[in-house]
Amino acid sequence: MKSYSLRIAYIIFFLSLTLSACSENRSGAVNAIQSYLQALVNKDTEQISTLACAAWEADARTELESMTAVTVSLQDLKCQEAGTDGDVTLVSCSGKIVANYGNEVLEIDLSERTYQAVYEAGEWRMCGYR
Repeated sequence: MKSYSLRIAYIIFFLSLTLSACSENRSGAVNAIQSYLQALVNKDTEQISTLACAAWEADARTELESMTAVTVSLQDLKCQEAGTDGDVTLVSCSGKIVANYGNEVLEIDLSERTYQAVYEAGEWRMCGYR
């Protein structure tokens, strides 16, 4: 009876570790998108390259270049998982990127896009949006 209880305890322990790892991986997708958006407004070329998936890296550099001549800030960023599509984890965000072009201010509503995160090379990476 004692060995049976011990086996059950081990099973429960390993199941809880597995579930914990799964939830950490999913939150990793959200963190990747938030980090990408922060690196974008910080105009951090090196960080953008490491946070973008291989397929999105050129697009990430183009997005970054479009912000080099303006003052940019990130306001009220909040993101959460919005589902999956195959190997892609979908992330929805609220908040906005505010770009100041001198006398003109452009606000980019982050809720208008669904961001795509993929697990690539052992890390979660931003891989475009819909």
